[in-house]
Amino acid sequence: MTRPLLERCAAEAAGTFLLVGIGTGAIVAAANAGGVSQWVMAIAWFGAVALPVLAFAFVSGSHINPAVTLSLVAARRFPPREALPYVGAQLVGAFAGSAVIWLVLGNAAHLGATLPRNGNLLATFALEFAFTALLILTVMFLSTPGKIPSRWELLLPAGAVGLSTWLIGPWTGSSLNPARTVAPAVLSGDYAGIWVYFLAVPLAALAVAVTFRKAAP
Repeated sequence: MTRPLLERCAAEAAGTFLLVGIGTGAIVAAANAGGVSQWVMAIAWFGAVALPVLAFAFVSGSHINPAVTLSLVAARRFPPREALPYVGAQLVGAFAGSAVIWLVLGNAAHLGATLPRNGNLLATFALEFAFTALLILTVMFLSTPGKIPSRWELLLPAGAVGLSTWLIGPWTGSSLNPARTVAPAVLSGDYAGIWVYFLAVPLAALAVAVTFRKAAP
């Protein structure tokens, strides 16, 4: 990335704001309306990722997820010294997005917090690990050295998140993103099982990234 770091961090904050605002906003709105089909929620989360990625991919890379930033650092595709500013910007955007949803739509559904179904932490760990790995696989593909992704290819991470929302959303809330999890948890005051997301998601990101780094010529 050749843009100034401050400009890129602003794009990360704005992108994560859109992701959390659209995605968790859909959850809260659905709760207020009495619920919607899971495929509708999957489409909402597809859009929540696709919009900021298409808007900011060529500004900051549109990580919009600390796990993505971590994976790119581990794969030696992103400078470690810029990781903390990126993650800080993502957290700012996530909290701003969650706060706006609270002000506009209220705090139904714990502001869209990710909560293990029936408190099943083992299943939550396994599902979050597996689908975070899928998401990071799309990131590794898009960040292949020398590759200039097409607009269609840029939709791959959104597809992974949409698929995750459809398949595991009812079981785990489909996090795949520590910033997306922590903001509604803190603002709603519901931290149930939060540690399992902070364990499964970064571990999956590191596992995929290290595999790609070892496979690099």
